[in-house]
Amino acid sequence: MTDKLQHRQRKEYTEGLICTLLSMLMWGILPVYWKSLQPIDPVLIMFYRLVLACLLVFTADIFVFGWKAMWEPLKKKGAAGTYFSAGLVISMNWGIYIYMVNSEYVIQTSIGYYIEPLILCLFGIVFFKEKLTGYKTAAILLACAGAGVMLFSFGQFPFLAFGLAITFSTYAGIKKKVHAPALLSLLYETILLLPIVIPGILYFELNGKGAFAAAEPHQLGLLAFSGLFTAVPLCLFAMGTNRISLIAIGLIEYVSPSITLLLGIFLFREAFDIYQFIGFMIIWIGLAIFTVGSIRDQRQPKEEKSSGNLT
Repeated sequence: MTDKLQHRQRKEYTEGLICTLLSMLMWGILPVYWKSLQPIDPVLIMFYRLVLACLLVFTADIFVFGWKAMWEPLKKKGAAGTYFSAGLVISMNWGIYIYMVNSEYVIQTSIGYYIEPLILCLFGIVFFKEKLTGYKTAAILLACAGAGVMLFSFGQFPFLAFGLAITFSTYAGIKKKVHAPALLSLLYETILLLPIVIPGILYFELNGKGAFAAAEPHQLGLLAFSGLFTAVPLCLFAMGTNRISLIAIGLIEYVSPSITLLLGIFLFREAFDIYQFIGFMIIWIGLAIFTVGSIRDQRQPKEEKSSGNLT
């Protein structure tokens, strides 16, 4: 029985690693997809992305949960407002991200997602009264120092990168208040925004500024997959988080911005000077300190428990 349990746990852990890694690989290479949709307006891309993702998860939820059960979590007090807020913030994140990719700020997107865990940590300290430790302080200060070096390189503060990090961190903070399967959460976060988004699409299209006016036929075909490319990596990520530790997830999360950084430098040929490299190095050192400290924090209670059992 024990061997079977251990085998099942190892299998689930392996599946979790694969799902998480696949989601990070998809998110890492998606700038190529979003860039292929130029010259469609980034806001309009975000609108279509939201609507198509909603249709996709709505169909999936009917098959997975059934019509009645799929609305139950939304009936909880305050749930609709929370999901609406989450949807609004993640839509802002999507819009900023697509704008950055299509405006030749791909390298800055990687900055945003490198510093996102540190911004989330800062939010935890400020809003959730989490403990401020030495390694967290060092990691946050190093991230600020790295941003300062990049400020010198860019000649301006990387507002877009920080906007990306802050919106995703805010989204994660809001999500701490709700507990629902990823497919249901994504449905609520998108469907509650349809009354805003659909009129927006109609405005663009009826005024000659829409996708059908700006895009080539093959780009319209590509745009049709935006819902799929939104829902699949998110669901893979959710499947991974249910099977592996948060530390493992945190480490694998660095794969996505690393791929994006390489795409920005070698595929899109964006400017990358020595000062930006130094800024990245400082942020990477901060992330290393943050990761090592998190691992020690996770292991310490187990070690204390083991010591207690021995005495």
